Amino acid sequence: MSISEVLSLLGGIALFLFGISLMGDGLKKISGDRLEPVLYRLSSTPLRGVLLGTGVTAVIQSSSATAVMAVGIVNSGMMKLRQGISVILGAILGTSITGWVISLSYINGPGGVADLLSTATLTCLVATVGIGLRMFSKHQGRVHLGDILMGFAVLMFGLSAMSDAVSGLGEADWFRSVLTSLSNPFLGILAGALFAALLQSASAAVGILQALSVTGAMGFDAALPLLLGISVGASLPVLLAAIGAKPEGRRTALTYPIATGLGVLLCAVAYYLIHALLGISASQRMMTPVSIALMNTLLRLAMLLLLMPFIDWIEKLVRRIVPERAEPEPARSVPQLEERFIRYPALAIEQSARAAGEMAVTAQTALETGLGLLFRYDQAQYDAVQEHEERVDGYEDAIGTYLLQVTRQELTPEQNRAVSKYLHTISDIERISDHAVNLADSAKEIAEKGAQFGEDAAHELDVLCAAVEQVAGMAITAYCEDDLALAARVEPLEELIDDLCDRVKLNYVERLKQGLCTINQSFIFNDILTNCERISDHCSNIAVAMIELRAEAFQTHEYMHSLREKDSPAFRAAYEEFAQRFQL
Repeated sequence: MSISEVLSLLGGIALFLFGISLMGDGLKKISGDRLEPVLYRLSSTPLRGVLLGTGVTAVIQSSSATAVMAVGIVNSGMMKLRQGISVILGAILGTSITGWVISLSYINGPGGVADLLSTATLTCLVATVGIGLRMFSKHQGRVHLGDILMGFAVLMFGLSAMSDAVSGLGEADWFRSVLTSLSNPFLGILAGALFAALLQSASAAVGILQALSVTGAMGFDAALPLLLGISVGASLPVLLAAIGAKPEGRRTALTYPIATGLGVLLCAVAYYLIHALLGISASQRMMTPVSIALMNTLLRLAMLLLLMPFIDWIEKLVRRIVPERAEPEPARSVPQLEERFIRYPALAIEQSARAAGEMAVTAQTALETGLGLLFRYDQAQYDAVQEHEERVDGYEDAIGTYLLQVTRQELTPEQNRAVSKYLHTISDIERISDHAVNLADSAKEIAEKGAQFGEDAAHELDVLCAAVEQVAGMAITAYCEDDLALAARVEPLEELIDDLCDRVKLNYVERLKQGLCTINQSFIFNDILTNCERISDHCSNIAVAMIELRAEAFQTHEYMHSLREKDSPAFRAAYEEFAQRFQL
């Protein structure tokens, strides 16, 4: 090969790899937030997991990306190891679809319809439509479609450049010698594995193999071991993604090389035994891009069919290879958010939602414990409130930092609303736990000073605390379950709590004037009322954020004004319902 041909080959490979990447990214983005979550929501059975793994991989054009997602989902605890194994088996088959897409680049004919569908015509048409969508469309989905078409066009230009560069190799003795050596099963599988590991993509390796097949010198006996090796070599990115993962995540990643390794071993033994014993062989058949795509699909389908009955066995094997830690891991105050999901906003937001829900429940527990301490102090319960508050603080820092990283990705409008919801509300949840600590401190002060409230004050405090516990429970349940109807009932109760606090304060002042209470008790009592009022305010903020963000406009003041209108039947009915329940 001349220097110009080598440079043309390298340029073609660069364009080809960039085209695959651009097309895959466009396909992933156009799927929006509907693609990734189905991996853990709908992979409850092995068959479903395999089908979903195949489908997702066919869409995003990368078995490695699907496997990395599966590793992250299992590592985060959102999916079981068994489910992850079935998804990875499906991904092994799904990646073969790229070979058929690449085969379109080799459609040629002498004229007529075949000429219209030739590589050059198809490339020009796809590129023209793609750049048109990219430049003139304002709709995000059409822009992503333009990315897909441009990626496909770049891919075909790269393949064309590679094919032209290697077209003369078929007559070169050294090239035929290399292909002959690769017909040795061990050398061929090793070469294919190293090639795929270097490119970190089975689809790219198969595509380059298809380009080499146009020389007319690649026979079946050389292509088979190369394809088998490519299947194994594509596991390298998955193994790298498991660095630093928990045992379950590492086990999931290890599934890829084990599954492909076993599949390659079984297919190779079956073929070469048949060849040796029966003399049946296709070694003289010259390969084409289409026949390589077909062989790749059949090999991966055979692997899948051979391995599916042994999912349980594979699970036991990876558990034995990656045993449980001898010593328990140090307890974390906050579950670790999966960094691998940042590239996949739908999964990152789903995980953030789970963490925010846990944060809200922890804050609710702290509040209920703090309120209980006002009536019966216990040092262990006091310490528990402090621990809950520290955990909530950790949640706020972790979720806030994580979501800020997610916002750097391209998000759909729905994803933007979800991120805004959590960023707006985690600070209010954290403040609820802070006020729970304040209530616990007031309870401790009451116990240490031996302060006792009168019967009337104790009754009013009991009613007020019950209302606060109710409003917090409503807000947090609505938040965790995304229940807007329940969220709409928070504000009337918050309004009632404000009124109750005002009335309790006035009543206490009267008792203070009559000498029924002491000034020292009044300071503690006033602190309790203030914290109760602030807690209900933060509950209102959470409910308002949910409703307004769903309405796609964060206009809190306008919403609050309309909600508090005295002639609002829904508001007044809810207010009266709560007023009957919480009477002083």
